[in-house]
Amino acid sequence: MGNEPLTPKILQKNYIPTAEFYSQVVDSLLDYSIFTMNTELVINSWNTGATGIFQYEADEILGKSFHTIFTETDIAEGIPEKEIELAIKEGKAIDNRWHICKDGKKFFAYGLVFPLLGIDGEMLGFVKILRDITEKKTTADAIDVYVKDLEILNTHKESVISILSHDLRSPLAGFISLLEHTRTNLHDITKTELESILDLLYSSALKELDQLDNLVEWGRIKYASETFSPTKFNLVHVIKKIFGILSENILAKNIDLISEVEDPFTVVADIKMLQSILQNLITNAIKFSNFGGVIIITAIQKENTSIISVTDTGIGMSKEMLTHIFTPQLNILSERRADNSNAGIGLLLSKTLVEKHGGKIWAESRENEGTTFSFSLSGDGNKEDSLKENRKAFFEDYKTTED
Repeated sequence: MGNEPLTPKILQKNYIPTAEFYSQVVDSLLDYSIFTMNTELVINSWNTGATGIFQYEADEILGKSFHTIFTETDIAEGIPEKEIELAIKEGKAIDNRWHICKDGKKFFAYGLVFPLLGIDGEMLGFVKILRDITEKKTTADAIDVYVKDLEILNTHKESVISILSHDLRSPLAGFISLLEHTRTNLHDITKTELESILDLLYSSALKELDQLDNLVEWGRIKYASETFSPTKFNLVHVIKKIFGILSENILAKNIDLISEVEDPFTVVADIKMLQSILQNLITNAIKFSNFGGVIIITAIQKENTSIISVTDTGIGMSKEMLTHIFTPQLNILSERRADNSNAGIGLLLSKTLVEKHGGKIWAESRENEGTTFSFSLSGDGNKEDSLKENRKAFFEDYKTTED
């Protein structure tokens, strides 16, 4: 008997791990934070892994509340208490959330809480085990963002293809049909009719070319690695240049185009992109203005942000239309094209360019009263002013003139 080797059963029977043994095992788990709390949720033990993760030494954290490791938001929402309640009810509580280190930095952790019971089943406190999985969380979030970006780009691609294959193809088919009719019946067409046909083809071709240019620009910026070169410059110079470009459009509808932007008004932006934004918004305002209408350009500086607005006294938009003007949905673009109205590609382009600057674009409108498009840009400007007061004064002056 004395020479028999010790079997696993004999070892298990003869060796009883001590509390010190378990303490050493727990303390050796450096990748895991393991600590206990009493029934008042006061921390009363703290392993080496917890120090490595939370940066608190044992003598710094013992005696402190369980709430110490939670974010202010989670504390306000009662998350620590909810964890404990669930652990009591279910025997354990598992969750993944952000926690706070000693230096205030956050990390994402997989956590487990379960009740600590005595020999007779009495509640002694709770054990919390967690592991830092920030790297996995960051990777997962990056993948989610990447997937969403791909979905957006795919939707964008479908929008571009749809407009190219349907909305721009249809007018070309109309051109071909009209040209074929003209060629076949050329000897029967009067000079006046021929001039009318040529005028129609010319104006329609310009319109479609404008839409195609906007579409190509929108697609190029959305897909390609666009060079973005923001600089400081005077906004007034850009506005004057646009006024010159659009002078024929303005004269054709007898529109009073006014700039109330103080000279100089400094902004920080990519000058080509800003010109494209403003030109699209002013062109849109001209298109939907009544003959003899008024368009006003304003700019204010507010908290180191420039807010630029284009206001017209045109036909305005309904609330329903306002919800869709910056939405690149195929059915809406197609409906606008079918109605022989602006498909909104210029507005989509403007939105893309504004967002590239980290700004926002929005619209306010009332049917038969006019529309205001505004967008924000970061950078220096002139003294702060009230956009609302300027707009109110403008409409009051315009109504007085009309009366």
